[in-house]
Amino acid sequence: MLRLSKKADYALMAVRHLALQSGPPSTSAREIAEQYDIPLELMAKVLQRLVRAGILISTQGTRGGYTLSRPSSVISVADVIQAIDGPFTVTACSSEKHDCEQYGKCSIRDPLWQIRERIAETLGTVSMAEMAASNEAVNVPVAHAAVIRR
Repeated sequence: MLRLSKKADYALMAVRHLALQSGPPSTSAREIAEQYDIPLELMAKVLQRLVRAGILISTQGTRGGYTLSRPSSVISVADVIQAIDGPFTVTACSSEKHDCEQYGKCSIRDPLWQIRERIAETLGTVSMAEMAASNEAVNVPVAHAAVIRR
């Protein structure tokens, strides 16, 4: 089964948290970590990765913390996941490295690549603003809904 890493889960939680902020201009790693019962060191590492990826801005000082680098409506779920976990892969052959010994003879490589592309495309269509809007289901285009249903 396809599964996000815990760090990607935490990154999505943090970006959603920041997207919901209407108060102070920045939020500390401690505040986010405490809100979701995540170890502070781990949350700090996740937030720094998001800064390096250009999703967040880090401000130093007593009123420092983290803010979104751009509106949450233009930050996709895919952006956040890829900042933490790297490119999406479904199988060994779905990476650009062609790590699989069966690469040249594989009859399912192309269909698996298409599945990987659909997943990436679907995650790219969901903005963090949508994730922050409510606790209701996120609006995923019907053409892609079958990809994420069980």
